[in-house]
Amino acid sequence: MERKASVSDAELEILEVLWEAEKPLNAAEIRSLLERNKNWERTTVLTLIQRLVKKGMLKQEKREVYYYQPVVERKAYVKEETRSFVDRFFKGNAGTMAAALMSDDSLTEEDIASLRDFFNSRF
Repeated sequence: MERKASVSDAELEILEVLWEAEKPLNAAEIRSLLERNKNWERTTVLTLIQRLVKKGMLKQEKREVYYYQPVVERKAYVKEETRSFVDRFFKGNAGTMAAALMSDDSLTEEDIASLRDFFNSRF
């Protein structure tokens, strides 16, 4: 994935709604789905959507109103963000990141077993 502009936490919430919907939504639909957790004004949602369009993270399609959909899939976005995080904080060394997680008890026994199963199935 080509590195996109950084996305704020609020913008990420818009993306999460669209990824979960798996179809283009208009601003009113996005706001309606966000209301479960957020009490954002219509103008706030529109501002966040327009920022994402300008950043190239959303494309818009004019119908009776504008409909929006993500340009990138969630899986690709998470992969790129993870790579960027490892590069910035662990100088590109994922092993160092894993060691940091294990050294402060961030990983449960279940997490470790899951990772072990993952690595065993891949290698």
